[in-house]
Amino acid sequence: MPIETNLTSVLGAYHALELALEHNCPVLQTSTSEVYGDPEVSPQKETYRGSVNCFGPRACYDEGKRAAEALFYDYQQQKNANIRIVRIFNTYGPGMLPNDGRVVSNFINQALRNEPITVYGDGLQTRSFCYVDDLIDAILVVYNSEYKKPVNIGNPTEFTMLELAEKVIEITGSSSEITFHPLPTDDPLQRRPDITLAKSIGWDGPRISLGKGLENTVYYFRELMNGV
Repeated sequence: MPIETNLTSVLGAYHALELALEHNCPVLQTSTSEVYGDPEVSPQKETYRGSVNCFGPRACYDEGKRAAEALFYDYQQQKNANIRIVRIFNTYGPGMLPNDGRVVSNFINQALRNEPITVYGDGLQTRSFCYVDDLIDAILVVYNSEYKKPVNIGNPTEFTMLELAEKVIEITGSSSEITFHPLPTDDPLQRRPDITLAKSIGWDGPRISLGKGLENTVYYFRELMNGV
């Protein structure tokens, strides 16, 4: 749904900003690490301008979020909107939808069914996975601050897709095998946030390890699958 995705990012930001001005309240934009595209530097700082393909299958989301950030900036400059912006890196945890297409939910559901685990490319591309509780803590810190520029939120510890698949197999006790498929167009090869700025604002950084977070998430999906 690329058209709907783009319009939601931009028009959704517009309506949220207008509503915030009407009620004289702060408004927070949940932006994304996708604004960095397939980064050429690691870790990614907020000052990095990214390497985004503005004309491709992922552009609807990447460029939609970049445009939304620009709109927030313009509203702050021209109308003194009380803005906050967080750039969220990969997040996971209980409450995810089984069919949302994210790598953690995909791997866990495939493992619980003992189906082949789908890894794209050679599996050596990396992501930094932040547990949902840590994410919410960070969002509240930024929201309650007075900082009005983008802030990275995520876990700076990198894992390859193969490492993630192996951890999921281990935690679930699955008999799944790993299968490899072609890498999707413009899929980033690396994601790792620099969270120095978030810490300077008052966030203590992530507390939940990937192992513990995956255990909680596997339990959630197992209960969901069993209809509990």
